[in-house]
Amino acid sequence: VTACGGTSLVSTDKRTIQSETVWNDGAQGGATGGGISKIFPVPDWQTGLSAAESSGSTTPLSGRGVPDVAADADPGTGYTVLVDGQTFAIGGTSAVAPLLAGLVAILNQELGTPVGFLNPELYKLGGTSALRDIISGNNGTFAAATGWDACTGLGAPLGTALLSALKGTQATTGR
Repeated sequence: VTACGGTSLVSTDKRTIQSETVWNDGAQGGATGGGISKIFPVPDWQTGLSAAESSGSTTPLSGRGVPDVAADADPGTGYTVLVDGQTFAIGGTSAVAPLLAGLVAILNQELGTPVGFLNPELYKLGGTSALRDIISGNNGTFAAATGWDACTGLGAPLGTALLSALKGTQATTGR
């Protein structure tokens, strides 16, 4: 499973992102989740990672860290939907999950083959132009940090850059 975290976007023209931070509207408004599993072990692709805590300390992963990636989840900057003739904005990580599923469907179509289990490939691409690292904000317990963090994972996938990177992987692995 690719776990999805949430961000909040600031844009002047609804096309250009000025900033992107961890989504955290406070106790009454909602925030992204994230953390370290006490049940599932650290997967190979997360070996050696640590989680930055809001207190300023760092904890090595002792279990599966989530999320893996993130996207806009703030209802204030999220998605406009039309339901029963009414238009309104929605958000939350439950809006991010189908957004990522849609991206994966487009990647599958463009690559001509299913991407399969994407997590190991995403972690190989951490720190590249395929993912926009989110380095500001917190979810109450954990803080954003350079690289993987327990609020926004590796950051926000950038569709065309991710496609290009996966095409390169496909060429070298024959997948």
